Amino acid sequence: MAESAASLGQFDFAGDDHVVPFQVEGLDVRGRAVQLGPLLDAILARHNYPAPVARLLAEAVVLTVLLGTSLKFEGKFTVQTKSDGPVDLLVADFSTPENVRAYARFDDEALGEAVAAGKTEPEQLLGKGVLAFTIDQGRFSQPYQGIVALDGASLEEIAGTYFRQSEQIPTRVRLGAAELFDRDEAGKPRRRWRAGGLVAQFLPEAPERMRQPDLHGGDGDTSVREHVEDDAWAEARTLVETIDADELTDPQVGTERLLYRLFHERGVRVYEPKAVFDRCTCSRDKLKSVLQGFSAEEIEASQENGEIAVTCEFCSTTYRFEVSEVTDA
Repeated sequence: MAESAASLGQFDFAGDDHVVPFQVEGLDVRGRAVQLGPLLDAILARHNYPAPVARLLAEAVVLTVLLGTSLKFEGKFTVQTKSDGPVDLLVADFSTPENVRAYARFDDEALGEAVAAGKTEPEQLLGKGVLAFTIDQGRFSQPYQGIVALDGASLEEIAGTYFRQSEQIPTRVRLGAAELFDRDEAGKPRRRWRAGGLVAQFLPEAPERMRQPDLHGGDGDTSVREHVEDDAWAEARTLVETIDADELTDPQVGTERLLYRLFHERGVRVYEPKAVFDRCTCSRDKLKSVLQGFSAEEIEASQENGEIAVTCEFCSTTYRFEVSEVTDA
């Protein structure tokens, strides 16, 4: 195992924006947990999202970080929704080993109507559609994509469905996000966003112990499927389900304290935390290459006074190009 447990006397708390891998040997469970603070706040403040949209994107960022940090190779992991709800697009991606970026697209009018009607739960804001998990190892490999339907379930539940369908690993995910109000060093009111999450997976040495109940066969399926859940996983899953959303976001709780509260009777081991950062992967050279692939008509439609301005949807950085830079002329 590349990760190494902290030696006695060297233990320290990971703090915000650090993913903590953990293992509960007594329950054959491995996982990761995280609390996001400044990283998340910077991503959300950059676009000044309305609170319901910010909370939804925050959960997507946590999910992306939890899953992306498990990659053992150089590449990118992306979580993306496409749906018919007021928030019709969420994108969050993690570029190994530590960079995160994200943005959301929403309809102002539809969002206002949803808020007025009190329909601000994640599944209500997203509506019907799909959630795609994409792993891209670079230009010499074909991207792998797993797609799960957005069918009125939460992001937590959808992530569990993804692991059940694609990897057949019993998995439980918990996500939480909260907007905090306090005052800065000058005494001025401010709002900050925090979020946290945990993913636990059942990975016993005997694969047959990972057996799960069959998926429902669809409309009209009345068959009865007998299934006995492994005792260790039943205990672990029950413990994870006791997590309160506030525990995931409260800076006074902390990741290690939460893990101890959940699993101390079974002996939880934490490993070296992995820092993650709010860093976009856009660049002037990348965008220039894209523009150079435009047709003459597209260049003409994009330019204004001999200049083309391109703003990154993730980080809001604007790049400006003279038309002559991206044409052969």
